[in-house]
Amino acid sequence: MSLSGKKILIAISGGIAAYKIHFLIRDFVKKGAEVQVIMTPDAENFVTKLSISTLSKKPVYTDFYSDNGTWNSHVEMALWADVMVVAPCTANTLSKMVHGMCDNLVIATYMSAKCPVFIAPAMDLDMYVHPSTKKNLDLAESFGHMIVPAENGELASGLIGQGRMAEPETIAQKVEDFFDSNIKKTLEGKTVLITAGPTYEAIDPVRFIGNHSSGKMGFSLAEEASRRGAKVILISGPSSQKINDQNVELHKVTSAQEMLSKVFEFYDKIDIGIASAAVADYAPKEVAKEKIKKNDESLTIELIKNPDILRTMGEKKTHQFLVGFALETQNEEENAKGKLEKKNLDMIVLNSLRDEGAGFKNDTNKIKIFTKTEKKEFNLKSKDDVAKDILDFVESQLLK
Repeated sequence: MSLSGKKILIAISGGIAAYKIHFLIRDFVKKGAEVQVIMTPDAENFVTKLSISTLSKKPVYTDFYSDNGTWNSHVEMALWADVMVVAPCTANTLSKMVHGMCDNLVIATYMSAKCPVFIAPAMDLDMYVHPSTKKNLDLAESFGHMIVPAENGELASGLIGQGRMAEPETIAQKVEDFFDSNIKKTLEGKTVLITAGPTYEAIDPVRFIGNHSSGKMGFSLAEEASRRGAKVILISGPSSQKINDQNVELHKVTSAQEMLSKVFEFYDKIDIGIASAAVADYAPKEVAKEKIKKNDESLTIELIKNPDILRTMGEKKTHQFLVGFALETQNEEENAKGKLEKKNLDMIVLNSLRDEGAGFKNDTNKIKIFTKTEKKEFNLKSKDDVAKDILDFVESQLLK
């Protein structure tokens, strides 16, 4: 994710919308950002330091000095941040920011900041449309700050109109979009096809053969490839994962046969193929038209081999750079290298179920990458960061 490792400074001012900030902090932290929170003294009337520090995992500061006399350096915090987010930003705080009325820690930190600043105003509708507020927002924009406009809705006063602070997910998306826009478009002009998730092979209308793949790795790869400017075609088996990137073309399938057909709708036109799906090796020879009743002590189901999608991709490869995955439990490296050779791959990503935190369902993964001449090992990381490592390696091979 583009927020991974980013340092975000959140400044909370004294408005009822401050209760929403918990959701924003949690979202930033979940996406790998480091979050430091500061508050105006009035903000403590709406949220507690305890709840905020629990979510941010850092102390929360409201004054220049802590109770033990320690100075809380506004300069250090300002220089530390990659971005500063003022949310909610009341009319009072906005006015102080643009006119340099430096009478609290938030304003002093803001005035020391050299990073981009996001402002999410929140106030009653008459205050929001007042000429002074409009002028102050214009001034803030003229400083290069990014305004996340207030939304329409019911306000604390009981009135209905514009003035509600933007929802936390809207603010988070604005910050993500900012970082995304600064990512080098190293895959621009490339078309990347990614398979993800499991396949389900029907036994009857109710039951199926499947596996524990969540699709997380494939979806992370799709979003990262899109951030790098690629056109992305994501073909996913049954998965609860969501794609938030409108530039990713998502195709849902269920069985291995359906995935095979969908892959070869696009295969001739792609530049890079990444087969991260956990395709079922076998499927029932016959699918019962009605639910099979539990009558006998045992049930025998004859299975037949599914098409080997990755092998077929390798056999039909012309110009495509092809990446496979190997999930192993024994003789891992030997099996991965064998798969690399047999299926005519350009590289293979190995992960082992014996590594804690790797494999299905986890948010983390630990991988090794092999080509015919190279091997590279990586530490346990989030699947978003693993996606970056994989695509960095792909790009390094394309440059050879």
